[in-house]
Amino acid sequence: MQWSFPAACGILRIEEPRNLRERMRSDMKERISLGFIGLGARGGGLLEFLLLPMEDVDIPAVCDLYEDRREKAAAKVTEVRGTPCTAYADYRDLLAHPGLDGVIIATSWQDHVPIAIAAMRRGLYTAFEVGGTYSLDQCWQLVHTQEETGVPCMMLENCCYGRDEMMALHMARLGIFGELVHCQGGYEHDLRDEVALGKENRHYRLDNYSNRNGEIYPTHELGPIAKLLNIHKGNRLVSLTSMASKAVGLHSWIAAHKSDDADLMGRAFTQGDVVTTMIKCAHGETILLIHDTTLPRPYSRGLRIQGTKGAWMEDNHSLYIEGVSEPHTWEPTDKYRETYEHPLWKDYQAKGVRGGHDGMDYLVFRAFVESVKNGTGVPIDIYDAAAWMAVTCLSEESIALGGAPVAIPDFTGGRWIHGVNSYTGPYDLQAIPDIPGV
Repeated sequence: MQWSFPAACGILRIEEPRNLRERMRSDMKERISLGFIGLGARGGGLLEFLLLPMEDVDIPAVCDLYEDRREKAAAKVTEVRGTPCTAYADYRDLLAHPGLDGVIIATSWQDHVPIAIAAMRRGLYTAFEVGGTYSLDQCWQLVHTQEETGVPCMMLENCCYGRDEMMALHMARLGIFGELVHCQGGYEHDLRDEVALGKENRHYRLDNYSNRNGEIYPTHELGPIAKLLNIHKGNRLVSLTSMASKAVGLHSWIAAHKSDDADLMGRAFTQGDVVTTMIKCAHGETILLIHDTTLPRPYSRGLRIQGTKGAWMEDNHSLYIEGVSEPHTWEPTDKYRETYEHPLWKDYQAKGVRGGHDGMDYLVFRAFVESVKNGTGVPIDIYDAAAWMAVTCLSEESIALGGAPVAIPDFTGGRWIHGVNSYTGPYDLQAIPDIPGV
């Protein structure tokens, strides 16, 4: 592979990106080598309990700003695999580590984009954890870098591979719900202790909740819905409007549990306790997103689907199919599980569910690993990532303007009409794959 360094900008670029893409596809591998960047609670857990058990994935290098985290991770890799693992403090040094096929980024939100861009410019398959962007410019940078280099970049949105989400997707593809009209979902998760303990745990949520107000974590709910509504496969997100409630939940928790912390007691949190965002799609569908993380409540992603023939509701694990269900009566989802389980999950159940978050972590990481091994595109591509992540900064703008509508850019340049994601395989989130034995 040849590299060039344009004097005008000093940025590492890859020559002949189209040829690079072709070489990737032709270079199928039995094993791959991945670098891992970001070793906090999420990253450290993914490395130890998800990636290290994958025998076809080598981890020769890890990186974190904090010495204790990176040294602990490197020691764990060496202990489990019996091979050396280099610990880096600077992600740029890790990206230059010889022999890497790709990189996984699990850092704080604000670092995802610059590291992903640098990794693509090194010619490395790139995957990054979820979050929203801080500006539209960041979204465009991601898109332009991927288009320029031809290097696939994947958002690791695990909820796209949730069991219920994939069953609902299967049913929708079979037309069980008819023509889809409205979907909604949320990140509804009591995180008061995690946010308030941000200083002790070196966690990034605290500063974000102190300084921002918007749909700051949109992709858990939006990702599966976007696949349901064929976003970038003949449909797209057009505009949004957002509103935020007052912010009192964190103060209430801190007063009850950390009243001796003068800094926290004196903070003026800006992140609304409940943020609602309504999105309009090109074909007329609407999407309602709810961000609710600083009030007491059980966990839910709140997936709801409404179509001309029926509806799905996660919160009471129920669905309704016109002409099949008793009129005006919800039925338990599990009644239809055997018939409509997604083929990928049928196969997964037979082989053994593993990893965190009820198994969906494993599936999204295997989707990336298999893409790297086979030299293909990825099932959650850069256009998905840009559109979903853009919701954060656009929701902040809408809230600041009193709930005014804000346009969502077309990051595909019109290609959404015919579709831009060419990925096919068992981890496809558009078509229902034909999996042998299922």
